[in-house]
Amino acid sequence: MTGRPAEPSAPDLVPPCALGALWAVRHGESTANVAFAAAERAGRDARPVPGRDRDVPLSAAGAAQARALGRWLAAREPGTGPDAVVCSPYLRARQTWAGMAESAAGTYGGSLPVVVDERLRDREMGVYELWPPAVLRDRAPEEAERRASVGEWWYRPPGGEALTDVAVRVGQFVTELSGAAAGRRVLLVAHDAVLVALRHVLAGIGAEAPDRVPPVPNASVSHWRGDGRRLRPAGWGDTAHLTAPDGG
Repeated sequence: MTGRPAEPSAPDLVPPCALGALWAVRHGESTANVAFAAAERAGRDARPVPGRDRDVPLSAAGAAQARALGRWLAAREPGTGPDAVVCSPYLRARQTWAGMAESAAGTYGGSLPVVVDERLRDREMGVYELWPPAVLRDRAPEEAERRASVGEWWYRPPGGEALTDVAVRVGQFVTELSGAAAGRRVLLVAHDAVLVALRHVLAGIGAEAPDRVPPVPNASVSHWRGDGRRLRPAGWGDTAHLTAPDGG
């Protein structure tokens, strides 16, 4: 019998990961999130957000979201939820974890060990730090056009990072975390860029870069289950805890 030979099956090149489980939370709504949304409405009247990105705090709504996340954490049965926390150094992420811990006080979730790791910081935007897209389009239209033509996954602002760069540091972090916390169930509190990079890293070698960066809602929870050898996706961007009757 003749015909075309069968295409070889792609090898399983998902990197090993010894974690028992991994949850990744995006921080609650920040004052910069609010300002960026307002800038889109203002158009040409918009201005850059003052200050440093790492110092941006939660908004009042973001603080309420953090408390809702704490109730989600407190509802985990011991032995099934996280047993360690790693947090971004940025203020909005640390405030999110603080709100979670306070809301979960009195349960096992309120006393989880927490460490801060610089590699979970948000994507660095260089000379355009805290510039809403509306401001970039108005004040630097050629750069805005370059960003659109290159694509968000590959766009690297002057002095800043592309999401490809974020994926490199997140990949290194995951490798070290796997060795340092083998068998443990870990919660990360970080940023949308970190979660997008994490999803790409955990998809394995050969994973295609996304044409469109997947949305990561504020205060959402993404989840991977582990068997001691690898992590498998179990949920992305879940916000059900924010709409529950006691979710705030």
